[in-house]
Amino acid sequence: MGMRLLVTGGAGFIGSHFVKLQMNNSRWESISVLDALTYAGNKINLEKVFGNKKFSFFHGDICDEAIVNKLTGEADVVVNFAAESHVDRSLQNGSEFIRTNTLGTNNLLHYALSNGVEIFHQVSTDEVYGSILSGSWDENYPLLPNSPYSASKASADLVALSYYKSFGLDVRISRCSNNYGPYQFPEKLISLSITNLLQSKKIPVYGNGLNRRDWLHVKDHCRAIELILNHGEPGEVYNIGGGSEMSNLEVVDLIIDIMGLDSSCIKYVDDRKGHDFRYSVNWKKLADLTGYKPLVSFPEGIREAIDWYRNNPHWWMPLIQSI
Repeated sequence: MGMRLLVTGGAGFIGSHFVKLQMNNSRWESISVLDALTYAGNKINLEKVFGNKKFSFFHGDICDEAIVNKLTGEADVVVNFAAESHVDRSLQNGSEFIRTNTLGTNNLLHYALSNGVEIFHQVSTDEVYGSILSGSWDENYPLLPNSPYSASKASADLVALSYYKSFGLDVRISRCSNNYGPYQFPEKLISLSITNLLQSKKIPVYGNGLNRRDWLHVKDHCRAIELILNHGEPGEVYNIGGGSEMSNLEVVDLIIDIMGLDSSCIKYVDDRKGHDFRYSVNWKKLADLTGYKPLVSFPEGIREAIDWYRNNPHWWMPLIQSI
């Protein structure tokens, strides 16, 4: 008999890529998705797997005790992608971020423990570390979040680790760099830049555009999570990097260049409150354990994303019109 996988937030950008990757994994007897279908979650992201006999979809909230109790009772492994994830929205009102990211994660952990789930994987972010001017964070670096979003994710990490330390639940945490790729809701830097240009709109760039990020293709991220499920250790944290550190302006310039445009497409806007200057994770621990390395080069990934958004306006145009 295979194992039963529950993916929360599985209709979102990263979660849906992970689900589609796992559909071909013979390890799983069944794959269930629980998603609240907020603005960033969309059943269309999973259209290729609906109808597969081992796939089930449930519309619901990770804060809902009844549905979480039911689904964790039918799972051996839980991977939690469910999260409010946009920093700008958290700066407007952090309440929903605390509710979903922290309280929702605790609800999942509580029922995972009581229902005998074997592995609980918490998908986190490098933003829990704060900002670093030089060098890279390893997994032992102090958590110093600077936004309501990153604070809610750091809180969730600590709650998750407490379930390992207090109860022995096999909790594993991954902290990833900035993700990009097809199906990303058009509000983050890369997806917003591409969709704005496809509509002949300018790209908003915060401040002077020199803030730096490491970019991770969503498919590399999902492969890394699979490696952690296969080879990771209980109670451990694993950084996942993309090996593509660039300034925001360098990213935008690359997109503009590939699309055959020029710098007149850029519109500089007031910097974001508490804007972290630089993120950089050291992912040697994961590489040493599993042999992980990113396979998608940044220029290749950007070209793929541009082609995808250009060929799928029916996916993203209604989303833009709805917000």
